[in-house]
Amino acid sequence: MHQPTPRTTAAPRLYAGVDIGGTKVAVCLARAGEGGDPPAILTRVAAPTVKSGPVDALAQQVLALLQQACAEQQVQRADLAGVGVSSCGPFVRRAGAIEVANPNICGGLAGSGGGPQSNDWTQVPLQAPLAQALAGVPLRIANDAVAALEAERRWGALGGVQDCAYVTWSTGVGVGLCVDGRVLAGKNGNAGHAGHSFVGDVPGHMGAAAPLCGCGNRGDVESLAGGGSLADWLGQDAPTLLAAAQQGDPEALARVQLLCTLMGRLLYNLVATLDLARISLGGSVFLHHQALLLPLLRRELARHFAALTRGVELVPAGLGHDVGDYAALALLPSR
Repeated sequence: MHQPTPRTTAAPRLYAGVDIGGTKVAVCLARAGEGGDPPAILTRVAAPTVKSGPVDALAQQVLALLQQACAEQQVQRADLAGVGVSSCGPFVRRAGAIEVANPNICGGLAGSGGGPQSNDWTQVPLQAPLAQALAGVPLRIANDAVAALEAERRWGALGGVQDCAYVTWSTGVGVGLCVDGRVLAGKNGNAGHAGHSFVGDVPGHMGAAAPLCGCGNRGDVESLAGGGSLADWLGQDAPTLLAAAQQGDPEALARVQLLCTLMGRLLYNLVATLDLARISLGGSVFLHHQALLLPLLRRELARHFAALTRGVELVPAGLGHDVGDYAALALLPSR
């Protein structure tokens, strides 16, 4: 008598999330969540962002970390169901492929004024080398703040909100924007680069000129409030300054209030331009010190034109410190 072939249950396919920042690169592998839940992260590996060597060093670092994560789960890169890449920008395109021109990675962007990095890169390839190495595995790349916005709308603090933004306050400052339920991208995927908008001509530490952003600007949000700029501008790095402020040091508190005034201008400009209902805040500077910073930012936003700001919610990222991992995974279909 014919015996039926036993049914086998295929192992769930894994997705990879790549989070590229100015400080670190992280890669995770995850299974799709069930019933609308976020993906279940199985493995995460990370390393400081490479900023020296050949111009494709960043892409090669991503591939090496991806290989390490796959080895830990005993899978091959070719077997992945998809790879989502959430990367700091701005992006430029060469032959249609995304390259990264980020001031915290590319030292050549500030010109003769000298940027924070010692390399002379002005843009580094990302999409082309990844697509070639992944050989047909679905690949999607988006700006990290836009990807985090997608994650916060799917699994975090922005669910069901049609007019919203995600703002990251970290090494740099970035924004993802959603208006009328549509996530904004722009011609090169750079919509939301409000960290490079101008908020004030503020002198630097000990009377020096306003700090130079790695992009070449002076007086933009990132050069004045980004965590990577504070040591040169205010004479203290972000952890030291914010720890002193939390302990009640008057000078540190005054400096933190200035930072929140500048960030508050950015938040107000976003609300006034896009008529937002809620803004989710993330990034290492904010999340590590949200008890201090959130009330100051809320108060700063409320100082401006009440007809536009009344009722606007400022909330911590619902995904907390994991928003970077979920941002990359939010770029992929979850099934």
